[in-house]
Amino acid sequence: MANNKKGSFLKNNWFFFTMILGIVLGIVVGFAWPGAGALEPLGTLFINMMFCVVVPMVFFSISSSIANMKSAKRAGKLMGTTVLTFMVTTIIASVIMYVLVRFIPIYTGEPAFEPGASEPMSAGELIVGFFTKSDFPELWSRRSILQLIVAGIFFGFGVQMCGGPETKVAALLEEITNVLMKVIKLISFYAPIGFFGFFAALVSAHGADFVSSYARAIILYYIVAFAYMFLIFPLYARFGGGKGAVKVMFQHLFRPAAVATIPTNMEVSEDTGISKDVTDIVLPMGATMNMDGSGMSAIIKVAFLFGMFGMDFASKDALLAIVVATVSSVAMSGIPGGGGTGELVLCSLFFPEQLAIAFPIAQAIGDLVDPPATMVNAAGDYVASFIVSRYNDGKDWLQKKLRADSKN
Repeated sequence: MANNKKGSFLKNNWFFFTMILGIVLGIVVGFAWPGAGALEPLGTLFINMMFCVVVPMVFFSISSSIANMKSAKRAGKLMGTTVLTFMVTTIIASVIMYVLVRFIPIYTGEPAFEPGASEPMSAGELIVGFFTKSDFPELWSRRSILQLIVAGIFFGFGVQMCGGPETKVAALLEEITNVLMKVIKLISFYAPIGFFGFFAALVSAHGADFVSSYARAIILYYIVAFAYMFLIFPLYARFGGGKGAVKVMFQHLFRPAAVATIPTNMEVSEDTGISKDVTDIVLPMGATMNMDGSGMSAIIKVAFLFGMFGMDFASKDALLAIVVATVSSVAMSGIPGGGGTGELVLCSLFFPEQLAIAFPIAQAIGDLVDPPATMVNAAGDYVASFIVSRYNDGKDWLQKKLRADSKN
């Protein structure tokens, strides 16, 4: 039995461990071999393959997810609920991380790259450029991901107006999305080699400053993720469940944090006394839309990239980047490949001329902090159920459950 569990654990986490191995070996080779820049093509090969697949995947996955919903009304309601229900806790998590990285700088070395020249734009030009392109072929570019997302949303609703999931177009979109996800899975087998070459070249060129800043970002995230669970989650539980809620939460919190599955969350919520109608809504939706951990990792990526490119993290650009990163972590998380899409949106918006450098760095940070981010996200779904219960079953829902248990 233990061997089966061990084999299952390694199988489920093979990508994480091989990614770490590839990055660590790349760092070691970069320090040990001055000519490690010759390994850069290994990383460029991976980056190019990802760019060529991610661009169509963004369009097809978004349009498919909307087209295959039961109705246009449900699609609109779901998107609205995504923003309104879970944005508050994600913003709180993001603000906490933002304050911390302002006092604890992530990237402390000299700027490694130039962000690229850009001409100032008027407000009107910014709005037009933010959402659209002047010609259709321009949409199919890694530098136009945000505009492609808008196009995918419109296309998805267009399919909805023609019959939604009953149409052949909706079925085709879903099939193409599934195929593209399989292609990305195939490319991911090469990812450790790609990151090995990328980091070897990067470390050989920029040395200890880059490595120490990278380690600082990862360590800070792990510390904050656990602190958030032990300090902020109790506040949410107390607000949602009243007296005794914190104790009950800690009695059940670690199972959803460790296992991170909907069935486990359902069982723990039932044991807590949360009503079935609440768990049936909150937990499935929360699994894809409640992203406190992802919001915090987005801020880490923004801080690191701004430091690398010598940009002011207190500027208006930084605040806009935080908004984009936070919205991306919530609104795109339910879309296949949504995490990578959010990173690509962020990088294409602020580092269009250095996308081949910024994107893999952001992606690598995201992959390495994924375990604690998933832990916070999954445990956060359970804690969010306390707050929803307060507004659906009354402020004393938990006290009623505790009194009933004491009588039994």
